[in-house]
Amino acid sequence: MVEQAQIPASIRATRGLDAANFFLADVRDGLGPYLAIYLLAVQKWDEASIGIVMSIATAAGILAQTPAGALIDITRLKRAAVVAAAIIVVAASLLLPLFSNFFLVAASQAVAHASAAAFGPGIAAISLGIVGHAAFSRRVGRNEAFNHAGNAFAATIAGGTAYLFGPIVVFYLLAAMSMASLISILIIPGREIDNELARGLHDWHADGEAPIEDRAGGLRVLLACKPLLLFAIAVLLFHLANAAMLPLVGQKLTLQNKYLGTTLMSACIVAAQLVMVPMAMLVGARADQWGRKPMFLAGFLVLVLRGCLYNVSDDPYWLLAVQTLDGVGAGIFGAIFPIIVADLMQGTGRFNIALGAILTAQGIGAALSTTLAGLVVVHAGYGAAFLTLAGVAILGALVFFFGMPETKSYAASPSGYNNKHGSATLTSSKQATNPVA
Repeated sequence: MVEQAQIPASIRATRGLDAANFFLADVRDGLGPYLAIYLLAVQKWDEASIGIVMSIATAAGILAQTPAGALIDITRLKRAAVVAAAIIVVAASLLLPLFSNFFLVAASQAVAHASAAAFGPGIAAISLGIVGHAAFSRRVGRNEAFNHAGNAFAATIAGGTAYLFGPIVVFYLLAAMSMASLISILIIPGREIDNELARGLHDWHADGEAPIEDRAGGLRVLLACKPLLLFAIAVLLFHLANAAMLPLVGQKLTLQNKYLGTTLMSACIVAAQLVMVPMAMLVGARADQWGRKPMFLAGFLVLVLRGCLYNVSDDPYWLLAVQTLDGVGAGIFGAIFPIIVADLMQGTGRFNIALGAILTAQGIGAALSTTLAGLVVVHAGYGAAFLTLAGVAILGALVFFFGMPETKSYAASPSGYNNKHGSATLTSSKQATNPVA
């Protein structure tokens, strides 16, 4: 009988990954929604300009995302790549208070977003290289739980200190979290990271035999996998609907009280992140039993509900309550999408570049989202913007429901192509071939 290997991780590796995800939570998103508040309250920018500069920054991340995934696939210095990216993100963000010019602000955030492209594939690769495919779902759920807990912690600190010292305090919090994340990454023992497994090659064992020696497929394996392309479209639509919602809420809160805007935004983030922690753990624990598809569809439906409920009232407490639903949708998405990519790319050796491609689709959706929302707000108001985003989420749910197969079956078979949906896996449980030259 052929079984997937269960690879035990040391306590040091486990704790290092936990800490890295906790402290990188604030670093990997840079200034995130706080950028909109800073530019609105301190620099006095209008909503359309804010949306454009955030889209420019995200576009830089888009251009870097797939190459970053390819780099993580190739390099054996995966920890060093994540550390270097964290240093650049913080350096670029700390320079922002020195700029007021549109182009300088856009350039600094473009550099930060391009460097942050290494975080997603880097952490996923390190995790897969340590625990293997069999334990990957649970490890991803744990990663996301610590990531959301870190976001909640950082947002709580940011909210309290911003009330006392103003929005600029988030820059210094980012620097402190970055230093802690660097130490955490270096705690992870490099010798425990199987670099071949980390790029998505098999860890199958057959009756006690050594793992299969397979090799990476060609880059065309990405285009040959139709479910991966459909998933990329669904991810793009998810983030086209989702990315602008929190910044729009932050802007509404800031317009009501510019002195409490950052603090109220922090409350929104904390509320959502606290919900994301159990959601991520739930996905990690049940994705193999319940399947990936119903979980991702639930995330879409929650996104539609948020877009509608934001229009019910402008009361800060109502907006905060609705924002907790973000914890359900984003909590599901963050934990499930690396699992789906790992399912589809298992045995190809192209896991990280495929993950980078999906994150590129995410970035495209996010970039278009903030621009779309900003333009709709300027011409039709916040209510129309939220409903527009909800409509995009409905479209995404339909695409995913009718076009995407359940991917957990891909991870269930150690051998043979599964050409029914265009996947690319190994042709033999004894010998790997290069499926696409």
